[in-house]
Amino acid sequence: MCGIVGYIGKRDVAPLLLEGLQRLEYRGYDSAGIAIQGKPAKGAQSAGLKTAKAKGRVRDLEARLPKRFAGTTGIAHTRWATHGAPNDVNAHPHQDADGKVAVVHNGIIDNAADLRAKLAADGVELVSDTDSEALAHLIGRSQAPTLEEKVRHALAMVEGTYGIAVLHADFPDRIVVARNGSPVVLGIGEKEMFVASDVAALVSHTRQVVTLDDGEMATLKADDYRTYTTEGSRTSTSPTTVEWEAESYDMGGHDTYMHKEIHEQVDAVDRVLRGRIDDRFSTVHLGGLNLDAREARGVRRVKILGCGSAYHTGLIGAQLIEELARIPADAEPASEFRYRNPVVDPDTLYIAVSQSGETYDTLAAVQELKRKGARVLGVVNVVGSAIARETDGGVYVHAGPEVCVVSTKCFTNTAVAFALLALHLGRIRDLSVADGKRIIAGLRKLPEQIAEVLRGEEEIKKLAAEYANAKSMMFVGRVRGYPVAREASLKLKEVSYVHAEAYPASELKHGPLALIEPEVPTVAVLPDDDLLEKNRATLEEIKARSGRILAVAHREQEKADHTILVPRNEVELDPILMGIPLQLLAYHTALALGRDIDKPRNLAKSVTVE
Repeated sequence: MCGIVGYIGKRDVAPLLLEGLQRLEYRGYDSAGIAIQGKPAKGAQSAGLKTAKAKGRVRDLEARLPKRFAGTTGIAHTRWATHGAPNDVNAHPHQDADGKVAVVHNGIIDNAADLRAKLAADGVELVSDTDSEALAHLIGRSQAPTLEEKVRHALAMVEGTYGIAVLHADFPDRIVVARNGSPVVLGIGEKEMFVASDVAALVSHTRQVVTLDDGEMATLKADDYRTYTTEGSRTSTSPTTVEWEAESYDMGGHDTYMHKEIHEQVDAVDRVLRGRIDDRFSTVHLGGLNLDAREARGVRRVKILGCGSAYHTGLIGAQLIEELARIPADAEPASEFRYRNPVVDPDTLYIAVSQSGETYDTLAAVQELKRKGARVLGVVNVVGSAIARETDGGVYVHAGPEVCVVSTKCFTNTAVAFALLALHLGRIRDLSVADGKRIIAGLRKLPEQIAEVLRGEEEIKKLAAEYANAKSMMFVGRVRGYPVAREASLKLKEVSYVHAEAYPASELKHGPLALIEPEVPTVAVLPDDDLLEKNRATLEEIKARSGRILAVAHREQEKADHTILVPRNEVELDPILMGIPLQLLAYHTALALGRDIDKPRNLAKSVTVE
């Protein structure tokens, strides 16, 4: 959600921090701020800290910076409001009473109310409504001799999640950072060091990174860094190389990141397939699973956990696993699973799905499952992310950086990754060679078929203009079509703010038909499978009640007012293709309504708080 950027080195820091914040704008935020170590006068140890904060966008912060705002060490932040309204005072960085400490914080301090009450009782004047300000005062009031110990003592009093970066005027040669449940990434440069909450802020300067684990801290100096636990024990870390270059985060000639990422799906799907297909045995290689054939045959059930679009891909994945591997499988929101005291079965394989690999609810579910001895795999996009590190193995989906808040290419690549996993498990069990060849042939057709769908964008744009003024929309599908309807409904809500609901087609007659009227059109997902006639009966029910219908199908539907045609693949893989035109429908509906497509209101890209 919120974004952190920090730098220590020889370069002028303010432009670097502003550039980093701009790279993180996609994460969603409502205010921004910056703190730097000022240049000391000749013979002085420190010139103290300078800060600037502004409600609004990074450009508003940039306009507010004083003309003389020079320094070579600093931290900056974009805030997504949790405690306190979006305004200048609640923006980060927060400082202590003496102005010697500056803190930027991602996450939520659960015991903030108690900490603030104790500080107030001790005579501390709290100027903001935030939980984060308490950290600055705790660090500033600590009598510990080093900044590292001051931060450790403060964190020992904190309950909750945090990714923090700290400056102190008395220690101008360093930045101290810490992580517990919210990402912190170090960037290793040539006699300069960076820190950020997302590699997107770093890749234009370095591709050598170190990702902190929960309970880990680091001290950054211009020519060195060291990592250690919050108890003070040294930890051993080695930099890894970021897979993507800075250009991957640019718009590449498109008007929005969402449009770019929808069109990147041809290449993205090719990447997730590349090097994984085994024609000799009609299966796939997934070396990162760490699950041998004997262990795979011992799996009696699969449970998939994710949030939002990741949960919807889990629904598709569960169907693929049941159909191809004949293992009972289901998907559940990770945010619900972790709170309901679930029964953890040793014969169940758990799969955690997350684009960022940092989704807090999903990560917490993984940690609870690991505590109870479960085997957990990860299906994630970001290499080295928290879920990737904490699971027993898994599959990277190789979608590339996804900057727009709403997920498109990562959703599609994750669904393809589940098809690979289902095929792998199926061939270990009872899926025939012939069926393996059939699925592989279908997978290989996907990139060109996605390109075919994208070539029909102009027609979908016209349809979006026709339906954009609907007061609400219904999305329906049956079995394979239902997860597609769920995801399409979410996409429309997220990016266009048009209210939408998704239901299994068979459930319409059990209540939702009461909503059908000309002003509430229905988008029906109709794959050409053995349920087509059942789905056509649903269209009859809708038309009988004067409802308008937009069908997504493999052939024209007589009862539909409009039909978006999608190329046919194998029936198990059809849902992957049927979601693509509905991404375009959501995009062009939002465009017609003048929405901020890449940064929808109230939303953030990586949800790293509860």
